[in-house]
Amino acid sequence: MSAFLTLIIVGISIMAIIYLTSKLQLAAFISLFVVSVFLAIAALPAQTIVSTLQEGFGNTMASIGFLIIFGAIIGIALDKTGGTLSIARFILSRIGEHRSAQALGITGFITGVPIFCNSGFIILSGLSKSLSAKSKLPMPFMATVLACSLYSVHCLIPPHPGVLAASALFKINIGYLIIIGTVFAVPGALAAYFWSKWLTGRHNYAPAKEIEVDSNIVHGRLPSAFLSLMPIVLPLLLIALKSMFLMIDGGQSFISKVLLLPGEPLFALAAGAVMAMLLLKNRTIASMNSIIGEAIERAGPILIVTAAGGMFGMVIKATGAGEAMGKLLAGTRIGLVVPFLIATAMKTAQGSSTVAMITTASFVAPMISMLGLDSQWGRIFAMLSMGAGSMVVSHANDSYFWVVANFSDLDAGSTLKIYTSSTLIMGLAVFACVWITSLFVL
Repeated sequence: MSAFLTLIIVGISIMAIIYLTSKLQLAAFISLFVVSVFLAIAALPAQTIVSTLQEGFGNTMASIGFLIIFGAIIGIALDKTGGTLSIARFILSRIGEHRSAQALGITGFITGVPIFCNSGFIILSGLSKSLSAKSKLPMPFMATVLACSLYSVHCLIPPHPGVLAASALFKINIGYLIIIGTVFAVPGALAAYFWSKWLTGRHNYAPAKEIEVDSNIVHGRLPSAFLSLMPIVLPLLLIALKSMFLMIDGGQSFISKVLLLPGEPLFALAAGAVMAMLLLKNRTIASMNSIIGEAIERAGPILIVTAAGGMFGMVIKATGAGEAMGKLLAGTRIGLVVPFLIATAMKTAQGSSTVAMITTASFVAPMISMLGLDSQWGRIFAMLSMGAGSMVVSHANDSYFWVVANFSDLDAGSTLKIYTSSTLIMGLAVFACVWITSLFVL
């Protein structure tokens, strides 16, 4: 099959997913499964169809499954013990209800530096619901503010894997990239904030429902805000410390080795789940089992839909559509626009920002001199352009899309309209800032 025909079929499959989930309201898992199967039959050799579907589903489940389960345990425990309500009251008492969205965005931006956006959103999703309920702000708005603040740093700042791998290919100073990437992540997060605020203001979106706290909990018996924050802060701290020492000494020091396992997202979130259990007034096996059972029950559908999204992304990757589009755009030779467009095509086609960054860097690195970017600043701006492109757009084939939708109790249509469009605006805003700045620096 020709590359052009493959691109057309992949484009039709992406539109089919969007149509089935947003217009026909077909269950996300069924939509993803059916379209993935038809795309695989149309574009892949018969003997690889089943293995590709299984690999995509299984790899996604393996990479994110434990994170979702432990994150759900933290969320359920904080909700049932009143911990999330305690945190919300603490924040609102300090900044006022009218600024809760800004506080949530800042929280997501800061915590997103050391932690994957998936993990960060899972941990903080209960807080976004609580703040939405208390401040009466629309839940799609609050979810998007949190999601995009986490996402902006995920695509631009080390130690996130896509940025690290691409910077190695481009031979860029990591310290410079952290500082400059942070600077350009700010306008991206702000653009998503104002866009989602304007968009939700045009429609009658409801705030989240008031968090259901155990009937035994009254205002005077809520856990302290400090203790309530520990299940959130501890995982972030462990991951941040590990990332910091790995960047400083490459994992050779004693402290780095000590933090190697606790700093893994899996074990860090498990530690957070243990801290969440300590908030229970009645720490019996039965009460803990009740929390864990409810968390697994809630995580189940999210796991299935997220893994199905990974399956769809794997099928698209196997078709070679992203590589074909990248090679097509690579011949245009139009400076910073090239890495941006290649990363955009890769991200939109296969869903993973990390894959988009690494693949784009592989394409662009050999022709960096032809693009007029063969300098330290030129390489940094090329990296930032790729980061901006890897934000555009997060939709049905991105596991993060389904994490945002399901952990915020949003339907696919609302998530596509508010969150997905915000990732488009965010990526364009970052690239515009990069391009304008390059006019004065390069």
